[in-house]
Amino acid sequence: MLPARAGALRGPAGETTPEMHSHVILNRRVTDASKARMPAVNAATLYGRGVFTTVAVHKGRAFLWDAHWSRLLAHAERAGVECDFGDNETALMLARLIEANGVEEGRARVLLLSRAVRGRWRYEGEDGRASDLLMLTSDPWPAPETLALTVSPYRVNSFSPLAGVKTVGNLERVLAWEEARGRDFDEAAMMNERGEVVSATTANLFWVKHGTVHTPALASGAVAGTTRARVLELAADAAVPAVEGTHTLHELAEADEIFLTSSALGVALVTSFDFRTYTVPVGSVALRLREAFRQLTLDPRAAEESARPREREQAEL
Repeated sequence: MLPARAGALRGPAGETTPEMHSHVILNRRVTDASKARMPAVNAATLYGRGVFTTVAVHKGRAFLWDAHWSRLLAHAERAGVECDFGDNETALMLARLIEANGVEEGRARVLLLSRAVRGRWRYEGEDGRASDLLMLTSDPWPAPETLALTVSPYRVNSFSPLAGVKTVGNLERVLAWEEARGRDFDEAAMMNERGEVVSATTANLFWVKHGTVHTPALASGAVAGTTRARVLELAADAAVPAVEGTHTLHELAEADEIFLTSSALGVALVTSFDFRTYTVPVGSVALRLREAFRQLTLDPRAAEESARPREREQAEL
């Protein structure tokens, strides 16, 4: 018998926004979300010292989990978060939570939160644990029938020591997303302090011009998204030219097609950018890549296995 689902919320545009499920995992234990407890005094609450990743769940499996975990550890190192949890046990814990919540299609969020407080407010805690691991799941984000994009008035600081790192202090991105939603848009393109296009507020940004796929380089401040990486690989497999580079808002505005990528959205086609609307052209590159990515989600185990050799090759470079 599956656990009862919480009620859904309504977003600004009227679509259903799913709530998280009733069970979570906190430090290796499955517990009710309302009963999960962590110390109030820790580096995550005082400084926001923690990192997270959002993982798609397809066919009851965490999609591209190895890539997510590797990135989470890399981001933890940059943010000064020690990890008390092993690779295999973390994967098993997430699988256990997905089963406990009866998730066939959905999302999972995994957070690694620092405990030991350093700096001006020093506190070592009671049990000597370096970090807390919190896992939660939710139903899938609704696939958008239309996706309206605008330009965010807020900027990404590409010189930040945490540029491109998914920290729990993610409020700037949340506020940028809420600002766009408040103007009846679904997402917003963000630029950095040099006026270079970086990403959307919660997704990586791609566009197509004359058959070539473009996306901002990571040096712009963009997050190294796992879906972004797979889309670039799919483009290479399909012999579609793809360029990671420095781009202006004018280049984005002149695009033939625009699409977003994230674990929540997969590959989502933009249907309007401010006052311009887009229709799917004959031979659409974006549509081909969306379908190729969808095919990966139909067999998550095979997608994971095919990704591992490429990840090992990249690690050796």
